[in-house]
Amino acid sequence: MTSNGPRWHPTRRETLIGAAGAAALTASGKLVAQTAEGQPLIGDPVLPDVPAKRLGWAIVGLGTFAIGQVIPGFAGARHSHISAFVSGNPDKAKLLAARYGVERIYSYANFDAIAEDPSIDCVYIVLPVGLHAEYTIRALKAGKHVLCEKPMASSPAEAEAMIAAAEAADRKLGVAYRVHFEPNNVHVLGRVNSGALGEMRYISADHGFSANPDYPPHKWRLEKELGGGGSLWDIGIYGINTSLMMLPGDHVTSASAAYATPDGDPRFSQVEGAIDYRLRMASGINVQGSSSYCYSPYVSRQRYFGSDASIEMQPATTYYDNEIRFEGAGHAPRTYRAGNAESQFAAQVDGFSRAARGEDTVRTPGEMGLRDLRIMEACYASANRGGAVVEIDIPV
Repeated sequence: MTSNGPRWHPTRRETLIGAAGAAALTASGKLVAQTAEGQPLIGDPVLPDVPAKRLGWAIVGLGTFAIGQVIPGFAGARHSHISAFVSGNPDKAKLLAARYGVERIYSYANFDAIAEDPSIDCVYIVLPVGLHAEYTIRALKAGKHVLCEKPMASSPAEAEAMIAAAEAADRKLGVAYRVHFEPNNVHVLGRVNSGALGEMRYISADHGFSANPDYPPHKWRLEKELGGGGSLWDIGIYGINTSLMMLPGDHVTSASAAYATPDGDPRFSQVEGAIDYRLRMASGINVQGSSSYCYSPYVSRQRYFGSDASIEMQPATTYYDNEIRFEGAGHAPRTYRAGNAESQFAAQVDGFSRAARGEDTVRTPGEMGLRDLRIMEACYASANRGGAVVEIDIPV
């Protein structure tokens, strides 16, 4: 409407309604004041529980995984919050502390002072594997519950020492197997347990990427002292742990493996670049997989074959994009997602906080981490013997 056109003028009734807001007009045109009145609760709505206490967490190690996934994951947590950072880089720690409103910063030199900090209930170890045992044990001795990144340690002996330290301190110890909290993998576990696939017959797993020695997050993985092992220790563990997640109550009775590292590749002077493995289960099925620092692009695939149907997840264990493909049981193939994979980080820390408060058990305890290290050591023993079968008896 132009300035020379007709203008709209509100009527007296429209003016009164607009001005009164919370008033009403009677039939005679008079304004009557309105009052707020409470209404009865209708039905029986399901309301979320209110946490008794949000536990404070210290994040130890501010590398790319901590910054990109772990720390942002706390935004969705209901039982957990970050109360401290531990880092060898004070400038980075201060920058992140300001960004996330974290008041306490520790260095590795004064790490043991966390024992006197009542704001810290739990410690999340996000350091290279070679440092897991030391800082886990120190945190437990400081009286804190500890969630340690996977793999748990550089050796079963270190893992046993970590478990013993937790028992001595009467604190909870968990391994950050986040897949146990990822909604798509949890959904698949539910379908397996419900018999949707029939009897499990075979599982395959492939996990890997191409390691870049010039990229800091990859560089330490190629060093035996910090990485603990090669591709199997770092990325193949996803295939082993996730496969065994689908076989509750079973036993691993033997392991065999063969190295598949490219000949002469200078990246792998200290650790293996690739390995193929097979686990024989007491139920009679095989879990077969591959692990590699030589794949491109990134591979994360799990396949579950049952007597009636099968499920393929590709990707299976990523931070964001996990997907499910169900085939068989008389239905057309269907690809879908059962939830947002990003929620796994909040679910993991909240699950551990609830366990630390005594409200639940630790879903991925230190004993599970030790189990996986023993299985991987058996795979290495087989590969070192040219693929000979190594007999073991490890309950899932």
